[in-house]
Amino acid sequence: MEYNLKHFAYIGDAVWELFIRELVIKKTSLQNKMHQLTTKYVNAQAQADILELITEKLSNEESEIQKRGRNLKISINKKSNPKIHALATSFEVLIGYLYLNNKERLKEILDLIKPNLKDLI
Repeated sequence: MEYNLKHFAYIGDAVWELFIRELVIKKTSLQNKMHQLTTKYVNAQAQADILELITEKLSNEESEIQKRGRNLKISINKKSNPKIHALATSFEVLIGYLYLNNKERLKEILDLIKPNLKDLI
């Protein structure tokens, strides 16, 4: 099957949230705290910030996929910042692309991100 950018973003969103949830359950079993920690990292601003931290460590191919994802046309809430949302979407595209095409590299990228998730490690 041929995947497109929307497929990558859709899968990337799920993979990122699962990655965060796995870290969260190692920290607490309190429902409110789990939700609080998860939503701290599973949101557009956090994902845009994390993308900024890893951008220079991406290969040319990964950078190209991420940049194409930034231009993906998606609907957003009127209250959302379109630039932040575009960056978050490009992060999800990158994560989804790696999940579907190179799980070893995905693990490397997630390992690069972990040290920046101070309250989860």
